Amino acid sequence: MSEDVRKWVEESPYGRALGVRVEELSESFARFLLPYSDENSNPGQALHGGCAASLGAVGGHALARVALGSDSGPWHTAQMQVSYLSAAIGQDVVAEAELLRRGKELCFVSVVIQTTEGKPIARTVSTVRGRFGGAPADLVTTAGDHGESDPGKMGPHIGLVPFIGNRGIVVEHMTGGTSRLVMPWLDGNGDLDGGVHEGAVLALLDTTGAMASWAESGHGRYKASTASLQIQNLGPTPRGDLVAYGRCVQRDAEMFWSDVEVASAADGRITARGTVLYRIVT
Repeated sequence: MSEDVRKWVEESPYGRALGVRVEELSESFARFLLPYSDENSNPGQALHGGCAASLGAVGGHALARVALGSDSGPWHTAQMQVSYLSAAIGQDVVAEAELLRRGKELCFVSVVIQTTEGKPIARTVSTVRGRFGGAPADLVTTAGDHGESDPGKMGPHIGLVPFIGNRGIVVEHMTGGTSRLVMPWLDGNGDLDGGVHEGAVLALLDTTGAMASWAESGHGRYKASTASLQIQNLGPTPRGDLVAYGRCVQRDAEMFWSDVEVASAADGRITARGTVLYRIVT
């Protein structure tokens, strides 16, 4: 099973796009290396938050798949909390995953992400579920949004960020405290299970929440970053185009809380939801 998991991590199209490598893997511990790449960065060579969150998802999945066994799939991260501690600027990073507890169908996993020099970057705690061949989840349908399409001043430029552009993410709307982003199906966003890789879903959710915050604050030359992210995957995300709806629900000075739903563009079924805590220093 460990070799199958190593293959899933490194050979899934999204894993190959990131460049993540398995350095150690057992039933209770795993270590991954993510070498620096411009393709994973924001302007200024800062590692995109979606990459750090992806390492958390990969670590949780890897340990759950080994601990629960090959017959326990399909798998999904039922819940994950991501705390962003600092930025990695042009640096390689490592992620160390520890199995906190193995249940009958749930695994609880902590992942520490840091530079190879030991600088803390992020920490995640996740609950990964093995469905043991159960029927697909009966997903609820999103209510969508107002239907307006105004990407504002920033929207057309978001796709120029290498990591976002490589996901194919496009901002359709980004004004009045709400955002709507679409992510088409691309081979580079997939995993070996045939669906959309959870890391790509996390990147879409994170970016949509950030754009809802910018839509509330307005455009400016400000310093901004995601402080934390909470996500719930309601089931494995099937292959297909995705649409994400963001809404800023609270602002307190420089802090913004935005709720996000990620749904299938074809039928509106919600595959993931979460809240992005974003900081914009004006």
